[in-house]
Amino acid sequence: MTAAHDSISLTYRSTAAQSLQGEARVPGDKSISHRAIMLGSLANGTTEVSGFLEGEDSLDTLRCFRAMGVEISDPQDGRVTIHGVGLHGLKDPKKPLYVGNSGTSMRLMAGILAGQSFDTVLEGDASLSLRPMERVIDPLAAMGARIESGPEGRPPLKIHGGQHLKAIDYAMPMASAQVKSCVLLAGLYAEGRTCVTEPAPTRDHTERMLMGLGVGVVHDGARVCLEQGDPQARRLTGRTLEIPADISSAAFLLVAASILPGSELVLTHVGLNPTRTGVIDILLAMGADIRIENRRTVGGEPVGELRVKSAALQGIEIDEALVPLAIDEFPVIFVAAACAKGRTVLTGAEELRVKESDRIAVMADGLQQLGIDATPTADGMIIEGRGEPQPFGSATIYAQGDHRIAMAFAVAGLKAHGEVTIHDCQFVETSFPGFAELFNRLGGSLELSRQ
Repeated sequence: MTAAHDSISLTYRSTAAQSLQGEARVPGDKSISHRAIMLGSLANGTTEVSGFLEGEDSLDTLRCFRAMGVEISDPQDGRVTIHGVGLHGLKDPKKPLYVGNSGTSMRLMAGILAGQSFDTVLEGDASLSLRPMERVIDPLAAMGARIESGPEGRPPLKIHGGQHLKAIDYAMPMASAQVKSCVLLAGLYAEGRTCVTEPAPTRDHTERMLMGLGVGVVHDGARVCLEQGDPQARRLTGRTLEIPADISSAAFLLVAASILPGSELVLTHVGLNPTRTGVIDILLAMGADIRIENRRTVGGEPVGELRVKSAALQGIEIDEALVPLAIDEFPVIFVAAACAKGRTVLTGAEELRVKESDRIAVMADGLQQLGIDATPTADGMIIEGRGEPQPFGSATIYAQGDHRIAMAFAVAGLKAHGEVTIHDCQFVETSFPGFAELFNRLGGSLELSRQ
């Protein structure tokens, strides 16, 4: 089974532009959209969602829970109504659940499905089928789950229902919000107190939403625990959820406006969760002109407006403590580094090699084609930034089915003295539907062709 866009090839052609100007709200946060569908489905009562990301990844999650008997309305302008069935109300889907390109869906749903009474199979597209799942299989097995996988712990996953789950106190070997969330969600069905200790802070949307829906969560430094409780008596209560704009999507426009002289953008209602703002900290350290305005809290998540103006960027050594807080934004951060003056060094980011693509290898190769001295390392990259008005030449890039690679090189085209052609861009719709249209409305020059 494949998603409809798997068979359609989309090519971007990005060329230099004068400047970017205007105000925009990027699509809703993908991480929170996934969790809203999952936890809203497991809640008792109705959950009303606004700001939902109508991208393929989030829609695949929605379809999976519909297949398990949850009544969910069709999204309209980011609004979705979920009629929750409670923690123990999901039904046997009778066929494999397809999560497309979404590692978040597969890993988080594995935790939920480990606690069900029925067997399920989780399948993904060709890209997802190469990504490591042992990182969730191992802790779930320690809780009593029975999961079969493909070779080397890769999808598909067959999850056997009817298992008696027991709580775990798990020290994660890597910083991963997906692993943390998977264990906590399985913990909803486990006897005892489930805890997770992280080696470095990761996004905490799952914990925030669990608390918002009535589940006790206790933080103790790097350790987070579900409050002790009877798994048969645990209860989530439906409520209104407002999803902020996705900072990972905003990052492309933050970099685009920073590197293109004369630019000024205001990005509205952007999520500013402190576990996600590493990209802002990194760009500010490089000399970016970014101001946060109108800070507020909406639905338990901090939000605000981001005003960004063009600035002369400088190369830096990126603080390893910021890596987990910006892990999804590095493709476009690499583009900023290539436009900066001097050397940028990234270490401690080996996780980039097991994303939708090997983002270290693919970005280094593309930057080299554009004429940049970019040296990949085992856990990062060294980039010798040009600091020139137009540092990039022309190139033909293959995005390897990775939405963030495609958008990063679309941004690079703004500073090229030739055309940057990017093939295999169809997966941009997974996280940023309408990217090309918004990019061009703000002053970019991006042509699309489909085959």
